[in-house]
Parts: sequence; structure tokens; C-alpha cells
Amino acid sequence: MTRPKPDTPIETRWEGRFITVKQQGTWEYVSRSRGIRAAVILAIDDAADGRHVILVEQYRVPMGKNCLELPAGLVGDDGSAEGYESAAQRELEEETGYQATRWQTVGEFYSSPGMVSESFTLLVATGLTKVGDGGGVDSEDIVVHRMPLAGIADFVAAKRAEGCGIDVRVAMLLAGGLLGNL
Repeated sequence: MTRPKPDTPIETRWEGRFITVKQQGTWEYVSRSRGIRAAVILAIDDAADGRHVILVEQYRVPMGKNCLELPAGLVGDDGSAEGYESAAQRELEEETGYQATRWQTVGEFYSSPGMVSESFTLLVATGLTKVGDGGGVDSEDIVVHRMPLAGIADFVAAKRAEGCGIDVRVAMLLAGGLLGNL
């Protein structure tokens, strides 16, 4: 790929409420509108019955099927000056019904840098307490899964066999097992 010259203008081809299609030279890509960013939560439940991870499953229109994911949400999509941690706290409770007493910011990551400029900040949530049912807001219809980390590979394989899409961020939960097989 030829890198566009720094002075090559970025043209907006289409803009909606949440995404914008852009072009710079011959390169086309998508970005979040209005500078919106995302927070992704790796929620770890260290309970008496072992270490678990909280995952969510929801229907995703672009895929036309359910997708297994880490809890996540947009930061400041309502126009507020919300920060990553407060957005993550809100999303964790809305989507999963859990609250966390400890939060650690891991850093910024890019989900598909060849096609989208979107980044997300990954936060680890621990010290979990179940305070509600979760399931999301409005018509999100989110299914919450509390899964033992030791059995995550089998769970992901079973969901894939059911026809469920698997978000790339779930791969980090499989990395230990994958790396051990190389």
C-alpha cells in the first residue's frame, strides 16, 4: 500500500449518527462520528468456585447473527464528557448486572486497523458483585455468560458450533491455550 502524502485531504463520503466513511487518496475507511470512542471490559470474577470471566452475547446486524463478546460500550455517545472508566462502569452494570470495586486500564487498542480507525480502551474489572440481571438497555437483549476461565476454549468452540460469531477480543482469553500448543 502506498502511504498517502501528509497533505492529501481526507474526504468525508458519508456520515451518520455513529459512523463516518472517509477517503484519503485511494484508501477508504470508516471512523466513529463525533470523536466517539469505546471502552471494552475484561471482567474477572474471582469467587469461591474459581476464576470466571463475564461474557455477553447479542445479535449484531452487520453479521446477521449473535456474537460472543466482552462487555463494551461507547464513551460519551450521549454528548457528555464521560471518561473511559465511568463509561466502563456504566456499561458493565447495564450489560451484565455486575459492579466492580477495582479497575485497571490496560491501554488503547485498534480493532481492525486496515478498515476502521476506531480504537478502544481495554479495562480489567475485578472485585465483582452481582447487583442486577443485566441484559442491556432498550432492545439490546443481551445474554450474560459467567464462564470458568479453565473451560473458556470449550465454551467458545461450542458457541462457534452453534453458529455464534466470536469477537476478536475473546481471542485474548484463548491465547494461553493457543500459545501452549505451538
